[in-house]
Amino acid sequence: MTPDDRNVLGETLAPCSTSPRTGFFRDGCCNTSPEDLGLHIVCAQMTASFLAFSKERGNDLSTPAPEAGFPGLKPGDRWCLCAGRWREALDAGVAPPVVLAATHEETLAVVALADLQRHALDVH
Repeated sequence: MTPDDRNVLGETLAPCSTSPRTGFFRDGCCNTSPEDLGLHIVCAQMTASFLAFSKERGNDLSTPAPEAGFPGLKPGDRWCLCAGRWREALDAGVAPPVVLAATHEETLAVVALADLQRHALDVH
């Protein structure tokens, strides 16, 4: 993360989670770069319904993969989700709550701020 990374509110990007350690760079932040083709930039708090939805869509986030250093997620964990997957979950009615302060501004190219705010844990 650099001081130039901004969240969807135009402020400095806050960390999302260090336990489990998340982010494309596994630095705890939902920052991005051109190498991050999936745009892992939405800081979301996992719910059972979202984890089931993601598994149905072919991305099992709840099963540990120790060989990849992935602990598996459970409801309540925070994780940097792909913006497109969060949007799919929104359309399906199972979007997990988000942390606006830790969600990268690039998300706004995929999801409207109003949609994020309706699912925000940290509405100001």
